Amino acid sequence: MKRNYFIVGLILLIFFVISFLTNILGPLIPDIIDSFSLSLTLAGLLPFSFFIAYGVMSIPAGFLVDKYKEKKVIFAAFVIAFIGALLFATTSNFPAAMASLFLIGLGMAMLQVAINPLLRVAGGEEHFAFNSVLAQLIFGLASFISPQVFTYLVTNLKDDPERGNIVIRTLAKLVPADLPWISLYWVFTVITLVMILIIASIRFPKVELKEDERAGARESYAELFKNKFVILYFFGIFTYVGSEQGVANWISKFLATYHGYDPQTVGADTVSYFWGLLTAGCLLGLLMLKIFDSRKILIWFTGASLISLTLALFGPGKVALVAFPMVGFFASVMWSVIFSLALNSVKTQHGSFSGILCTGIIGGAIVPLIIGWLGDMFGLRLGMTFLYLTLGFILSIGFWSKPLITNVTFRDKKKSATT
Repeated sequence: MKRNYFIVGLILLIFFVISFLTNILGPLIPDIIDSFSLSLTLAGLLPFSFFIAYGVMSIPAGFLVDKYKEKKVIFAAFVIAFIGALLFATTSNFPAAMASLFLIGLGMAMLQVAINPLLRVAGGEEHFAFNSVLAQLIFGLASFISPQVFTYLVTNLKDDPERGNIVIRTLAKLVPADLPWISLYWVFTVITLVMILIIASIRFPKVELKEDERAGARESYAELFKNKFVILYFFGIFTYVGSEQGVANWISKFLATYHGYDPQTVGADTVSYFWGLLTAGCLLGLLMLKIFDSRKILIWFTGASLISLTLALFGPGKVALVAFPMVGFFASVMWSVIFSLALNSVKTQHGSFSGILCTGIIGGAIVPLIIGWLGDMFGLRLGMTFLYLTLGFILSIGFWSKPLITNVTFRDKKKSATT
C-alpha cells in the first residue's frame, strides 16, 4: 500500500507517550518511599506492578489485535492507561499506586503489540528497519524528557506555585502540598485523554500480517517451548529489561543514600542522562552493526556495562554520576541484538516467538523487586550487585548464540561484490 506519513507520525507519537509514561519510576521512587514510608522491598513492588502487566497482556494482545484490529486495541489501551493515571492522581496511597501502575502497564503492553505491525504497513516494509530505529530514538528522547518535566513540576510546586504559570497554578490546586510529585500523574491523565481523542478521530489503514507474523495457536507456543534456545532467548529479554529497569529505578535512591544527592534534581538528572545516553548509544550501535558481528558487539558492550556498573556502585559520588549513565550507553544495543539473534534462530512462527519474547519484559518487574529485597537485607549497594548476574547472562548470549542468519556487514557486502 501507499506510505501513510500521517500514521507513521502518529505511531512515533505513541512511542513517545509510551516511553514518557513508562520510564519515570526511577526519579519517583525516592519520593514515593518517603511519602508512603516504604521499605525498599515495597518500593520494588511499584515497577513489579507495572511490568508484570507485560507478562499478563503481551500474548493476549496479539489475539486481540487479530480479532478487533489495531484501532480498537490502541483506543482501549489508552482508555485503560487513562483510568490508571487518573486513579493515581486522585487517590494518593500505595495500593492505588500499585493498581494504577498495573493498569498503565496493561495499556502500554497492548500498544507495543499493536503498533509495530502498523508501522510496517504504514511506513512500507522496505523502510521498516529505518522507522523502527527512528521509533527507538523517539522512545529514548521521551525517557530523557520525562525526568526533566518531573524536576520542573516538583521544583515549581515546592517554591511558590502562586507565582507560576497557569499549569503550575492549576496543579497546585489539584495536588496535595506534601505530594508535589503526584502532579506528574495529572500530566499523564491529560496526555492519555488527548491520545484517546486523537485515536477516535483517525481512520487507520488495514494491516495484513504475513503468516509468520501472526499470533499462533496454542500448539505453536507449545512447539516453540520445546526448543531450548527459545527459553534461553526469553531469559535474554528477561535479563535485559531487568537490568535496564534495575539500574534506572534505583539510581536516584542509590545516589541519595550513599552520596547525599537530591533525588528531585541531581537524581532525576542522572536518570535522564541514563536514558539519553541509552538513546545515543543506539546510533553508535547502528554503525558498529555494519562493521562487526552482532554477537561480538554484544560481548564488548556488555563487558563495558559491567565495568561502568562497578565504577558506579563502588566509586566516589562524582564517578557514579557519570558511570550510571554510561551503563545506559553500553546497554543501548542489547535489546535489538538479543531480539534479532532470537528471531534469526528459528525458521518459522516468528509472530508467536515475538509474543514469548515480549513476555520476557516481566524481567522489569522481577529484578527491581529482588534488588529492593536484597537492599533491605544487606544495603542497596549490595542489592544492586544482583545486576552482575543478569548482565552476566546477557554476556553469555554472545558466546552460545548460533543464529541461522547473521547480520550483514560492509565486509560481507564487499566479499559478495567480488565473487
